[in-house]
Amino acid sequence: MTETTTPENRSSETSLIGQPIARVDGPLKVTGRATYAYEHAVEGAAYGCILGATIAKGRIVEIDTAKAEQAPGVLHVMTYRNAPAQPEFGPAVTPTVPEVFTRARPMLNSDRVRFYDEPVALVVAETFEAARVGAGLVSVRYEEERGAFDLSARLADAYTPKRTNAGFETDSAIGDFDDAFDAAPVKVDATYRTPYQHHNPMEPHATLAVWSGDEVTIYTSAQTLANFRAGLASTLDIRPEHIRIVSPFIGGGFGSKLIVHADTVLAALAARVLRRPVKVALTRQQMFANAGHRAEMVQQVRLGADYDGRLTSMGHDVWSATSSFEEFCEQTAVFARSLYAAPNRLTRHRLVPVDVNRGEWMRSPGEAPGMLAFECALDELAERLGLDPIELRIRNEPAKDPERGVPFSTRNLIACMQEGARRFGWARRNPTPGSIREGRNLIGYGMAAAIRPNYIGATTARVAIDATGRVTAELDMTDIGTGTYTILTQIAAESLGVPMAAVKIELGDSRFPRTAGSGGSWGASSAGSALHHACNALKERITEAVRSSDRSPLRGAGGVKPSFVGGEVRLGDHSASLADLIGRVAPDGIEAAGSVAAGRDTESYRTFSQHSYGAHFAEVSVDADTGEIRMRRMLSVIGAGRILNAKTARSQILGGMAWGIGAALMEETMLDPRSGHFVNCDLAEYHVPVNGDVAEMEVVFLEEYDDKANPLGAKGLGELGVCGSGAAIANAVHNATGIRVREFPITLDKLLPDLPVAAI
Repeated sequence: MTETTTPENRSSETSLIGQPIARVDGPLKVTGRATYAYEHAVEGAAYGCILGATIAKGRIVEIDTAKAEQAPGVLHVMTYRNAPAQPEFGPAVTPTVPEVFTRARPMLNSDRVRFYDEPVALVVAETFEAARVGAGLVSVRYEEERGAFDLSARLADAYTPKRTNAGFETDSAIGDFDDAFDAAPVKVDATYRTPYQHHNPMEPHATLAVWSGDEVTIYTSAQTLANFRAGLASTLDIRPEHIRIVSPFIGGGFGSKLIVHADTVLAALAARVLRRPVKVALTRQQMFANAGHRAEMVQQVRLGADYDGRLTSMGHDVWSATSSFEEFCEQTAVFARSLYAAPNRLTRHRLVPVDVNRGEWMRSPGEAPGMLAFECALDELAERLGLDPIELRIRNEPAKDPERGVPFSTRNLIACMQEGARRFGWARRNPTPGSIREGRNLIGYGMAAAIRPNYIGATTARVAIDATGRVTAELDMTDIGTGTYTILTQIAAESLGVPMAAVKIELGDSRFPRTAGSGGSWGASSAGSALHHACNALKERITEAVRSSDRSPLRGAGGVKPSFVGGEVRLGDHSASLADLIGRVAPDGIEAAGSVAAGRDTESYRTFSQHSYGAHFAEVSVDADTGEIRMRRMLSVIGAGRILNAKTARSQILGGMAWGIGAALMEETMLDPRSGHFVNCDLAEYHVPVNGDVAEMEVVFLEEYDDKANPLGAKGLGELGVCGSGAAIANAVHNATGIRVREFPITLDKLLPDLPVAAI
């Protein structure tokens, strides 16, 4: 569906914004001409290979590098004994949220081992193969200490963190939850378990470091260049302006590339010592321990309702694993504070320290694991009430934000559910589980709601037009595969009234104006809004020039607002070619800049609750003999403000839906409770959905324009497709089988003991 028409948003027939335009960087990618971090070529580059610890906790007693140093092609072996001095890591919790991104992250600075596969040596050689052989020749002897790894066995050790991710309050409480829940005539008290999960972007973490005097250029795979620059500056103890980060193309990140990791720090250190460029890449296996993960969690959801299905109490408690040396508290229950109405409310987050590396942001942090549990619990409540799951949600639709008490900027959740029900054929769903069969297959329908906060980050864009009418925009924004190059091209071309072919978007260089980067679903709105303002500022400068210059054919034309359309500037009855005008009045070109402030600093964010919404529907089949689950079809209906590019937006939601399949049915990283080692640390054993797992998928965007969100009327959607989609699948499995699995993923071994006997 197309977006609604507003003064800021012309009809889809005339506007570039919203159109399903193919990626402008597509030809570069499919022909192999898009250069990724490890592919940058510089003369004399050496190659580093990381050796990781084989214990999870303890200290290095002895490390012998002699054989490695004598191996052919080896240039340097770096350990804690000879690594350049770096600042101490510091406390587990930083004083402020921004310092999480900018703190020093030293490598090889101690004999201590804090987690399995933590780097204990870097071998640098003339070739990667020589470096890898050299790493195998390093001998390390440890003094191992007993580690703590089992979350469920250590819930009694849980503590209350000072804040959750992004600075949200750890707990929230309204009314008297305990009394209301005890008095509720219908209730659900269910405990769900979600496992460790890993991002696994297609492009592994990789860095090329090149020093020139006391300045270093870092070619790396980064989602937020400013964070990388600041974090590396803190680690190397140099000024940020002495660091240049270059990251024009990124093969996925999903949150794992928001901060510097071992590859970046070690490449920079080694290049500094050797005085020559050094490349370091994490192997797929090394990424599991060294590039973040989503922590294991235990979630208790308690819902109390009257017989009409109106919630009287709503509680969501989360216990999450966290690293013992650096805290990360995912905001897993925060979404529940805004989703449904209930007078008595309670959300709490608790952490259990374990001896693993730091958990990190993973696509849809908070909502992905939280809604997997919460939306399943709501399905359980609907079943106990004998209500349709959609009707239950409608009866608990809030008139305003339930905990903040402010109005919603836009909220089309009911419309998403109703439109989805109509398109999906929800009326054919049999509410009695296990009732529909096709041969030996049990068929089930499930649905779940989706919510994701709408953010905007402080961002600046610079745009210039030259004497030929060529437009260039510069931002340190990144494109992590989401289509940023294309969306920004559309915005600039639309705003300036020029064809897209006349626009060049330059991204991924810290020399460009600073942006919020890619993450949190804020990238397109933040960068797009800043570019929108920059283009408006440029039009003002152009207008001033063409009205005042002696060389302008539009000199003196005043009193009317100019329009920039079709490559022309129009002032009343007068018009002239934009390129011709710039050539006449500003042969050296004209440039301008535009910015947006962080959303939380604006009046609009203080006075309105801003979220994107959606509804997911799923149909599954379950083999009654084997327990094998198959996705048959999925539908997502999305209300996320103005859609900037219908094609890239659809791709984002499809990707999120696939993540939902993974979370519900297959994704789980197994942590060995004896050693603290992530055992299935490759894509052969860590299962993600592939083509055979993803059947028919449909995405529908509702017409919407949110003038409270930003100048474009758009809202974040990159992570919305994950929110609740796994719960829709889990609810469909229950509808098919009558089995409620609360420990994810739902694998066939959890269904087999209780599957109904197939009719013979």
